[in-house]
Amino acid sequence: MQKSDKTKRLWISIVLLVSVIAMAVIIIHHNPLAIQSEEITKKVIACALILAANLLFIRLYDKVIILPIELFQNRKLIWKLSVNDFKTRYAGSYLGMVWAFVQPIVTILMYWFVFGQFMGQNKASLLGGGLEVPYVLYLTAGLIPWFFFTEALSNGTTALLEYNYLVKKVVFKISILPIIKIVAASFIHGFFVLFLLILCAVGYGYFPDIYTIQLLYYSFCLFIFVLGLSYATCSIVIFFRDLTQIISIVLQVGMWGTPILWQLSQAPEALQIIFKMNPIYYIVNGYRSALFEKKWFYEDFYSTMYFWIVTVVIFGVGALIFKRLKVHFADVL
Repeated sequence: MQKSDKTKRLWISIVLLVSVIAMAVIIIHHNPLAIQSEEITKKVIACALILAANLLFIRLYDKVIILPIELFQNRKLIWKLSVNDFKTRYAGSYLGMVWAFVQPIVTILMYWFVFGQFMGQNKASLLGGGLEVPYVLYLTAGLIPWFFFTEALSNGTTALLEYNYLVKKVVFKISILPIIKIVAASFIHGFFVLFLLILCAVGYGYFPDIYTIQLLYYSFCLFIFVLGLSYATCSIVIFFRDLTQIISIVLQVGMWGTPILWQLSQAPEALQIIFKMNPIYYIVNGYRSALFEKKWFYEDFYSTMYFWIVTVVIFGVGALIFKRLKVHFADVL
């Protein structure tokens, strides 16, 4: 009991320290190009959200912290089951795992033909300094993280339904099931990131450099974000099966609501701030920035802070929903 209390105090102290450092950085940071009143508003909102998140974390510590602990303790099992899930997904088909790569490539080629060739959009402008890149690279750099997001969220949502026989086993840690699906989706994502790097280098002369390593950072951002969402959706879908159809529709709309096929500069200036509030925009823009703009993620300070505040909140809410509903899973399934 004493050890548990000591661990609790340690984790709370670490979270509070990180939060204080984050708020200090937010307050000290100054963008000379920003409107002063807007910058102050952003700082106040960010600090208020961090304080609120800390209060919730302290109050709900026992319910929130158990999930990361279980994932860490079962990391070897997660890896083993993820590899097995990836291998068995296409078992029985003649081409096997090849199908995992065929559909995304065909989709990229179709969009490139329609928008790049048929509609004559050969160049795309990035936000930084009017830099232009070939549209096929702009398109591919946006579609690859979106493919990962859609597959991970869809599979993560139905993880408990698919592995319902494991959910009914009392001794099995069912909290690892959603992350198994997301890790399995990461294998395909890694292949397409490599495909993108080869396409940029061989086809258009954009060779990897020190900035390219940020693709690992943005992939990690996307992984944590979709994991938090999946814990909420996989819990709710057991009681509300229509959620899978709703998510499918939201993903279809979300693809067009995110600047993937089109450029943010094409939207009315009043709506651009709304599109930027989409956390996936931060990821998509980050992939493009790392490859073409040659800038570090922390240079877009407020977008980075906004993304991580939203992601931490979503992960915490997802963990609470999963913890609260977990006791009813076996009965409903």
